[in-house]
Amino acid sequence: MPANAFPTSAEYLRFLPEIILTLGGVVIMLLEAVFTNDDQRKIFGPLSIVALFAALLASISAAGDPGAAFSNMLVIDGFASFFRALVIGIGVLAILGSTGYLRQERMPGGEYHALILFSILGQCVMVSANELIMIFIGLEISSIASYVLAGYLRDDPRNNESALKYFLLGSFATAFLLYGVAWIYGLTGSTNLDQIRGALQTSAAPLVMAGAAAAFMFVGFGFKISAAPFQIWAPDVYQGAPAPVSGFLSVGPKAAAFAILLRVFMTAFGPIADRWEPMVWGCALATMMVGNFAALQQSNIKRMLAYSSIAHAGYVLVAVTAHSETGSAAAMFYLAAYAFTNLGAFAVVTYFSRKGEKYVAIDDFAGLSQRQPAMAAMLTIFLLSLIGVPLTAGFFGKFYIFKAALDANLTWLTVLGLLNSAVAAYYYLRLLVVMYFKDPGDSVENLEPAGLSLQIAVYASAFGTLLLGIFPGWVLDIATKSALK
Repeated sequence: MPANAFPTSAEYLRFLPEIILTLGGVVIMLLEAVFTNDDQRKIFGPLSIVALFAALLASISAAGDPGAAFSNMLVIDGFASFFRALVIGIGVLAILGSTGYLRQERMPGGEYHALILFSILGQCVMVSANELIMIFIGLEISSIASYVLAGYLRDDPRNNESALKYFLLGSFATAFLLYGVAWIYGLTGSTNLDQIRGALQTSAAPLVMAGAAAAFMFVGFGFKISAAPFQIWAPDVYQGAPAPVSGFLSVGPKAAAFAILLRVFMTAFGPIADRWEPMVWGCALATMMVGNFAALQQSNIKRMLAYSSIAHAGYVLVAVTAHSETGSAAAMFYLAAYAFTNLGAFAVVTYFSRKGEKYVAIDDFAGLSQRQPAMAAMLTIFLLSLIGVPLTAGFFGKFYIFKAALDANLTWLTVLGLLNSAVAAYYYLRLLVVMYFKDPGDSVENLEPAGLSLQIAVYASAFGTLLLGIFPGWVLDIATKSALK
């Protein structure tokens, strides 16, 4: 047996964040069987946050010793470390924003926190994978946990419908992804991204067939990022799922899916970029238009944010279309900015909707600024960031994306993207008008102050949104150094 047949201690250390998340989820599930009353189960939230912080520290440590692990199936580089830290941070904010919600719905079970940890575990595997089968494994770990989270309130028909739609359509999209993986394996004889790139560079595989394989795989990735025309699931799932779960689904799995989309298309399919760039160009434009124009018609804030999420996926696809180091860095910065912004917005919706999510219509927010001015101010920051107003993270996110597109001579896509941003301003400003210029209704009466954990989630998200808007350089520098070439 070769001396390097067994993983080294350095390889285990590079995989330590995933090990910590696995152990954390398993421990919480075991404690769930032991702790029988609600007071004991309050430990699950802090315990999951401790596990996430431990995984974050392990990720930072692993970033100082980059390299491959487990026969080159995983690669820990700056790109993987950036997205690892991002999805783990998303997990912390998602749990903080969920604690009060679970208590009011009388569902303080440990399985919720375990599912969050397992979903993030899958996302960490995805972003560090250098092999298509490993990408699929990470994708399924994350997806299965997400399907269950979408239907977490078992007695709520809306949750059941949400989970069923998500599962059925997700399984269908995964079949396309696997078909593309099988096809590229048949063409190149490998599922390793670097080896696939080498085979395509030497023209050892028919380029037309390779382009078809890339198209099949893009279907699977397009579903996960809710890109048109694969976005049909997102509005129904976001509306039916618990509000904090909708916030988590809008940023965590999406960030990980964009990470593997970038790695696969920039690395494995880099030599055939001329074949997939037109496809991504068209998808980016369609995604922006479908998301923004559909959002104009929405009266439910969760559906509005769902279509908004679709539109923002289109903006990130603009950076993917640029197929450059600048484009990769812009996409990374945008996903970090969007994570703070959208998690914060959904945290405010979670607070305002109350038990049973009775108040999720846009008109229900009338007069919020008079009853809860602090929460109205926080939501204003998030909405202005989604528009792309200066001094918010969203402004620099869009600036860097469209700059990358112009550098790649994607002039028409840039112009159309900017016009879409102008359209989007309408439905965000409509909510601001309702909050500040309409008289309070019954929905804002007897609105109790938010709990401590939710306040931390909201204010931390607002702080991140403003920090990236005022001092964007530190995150952009990290993204530039970590971007795929």
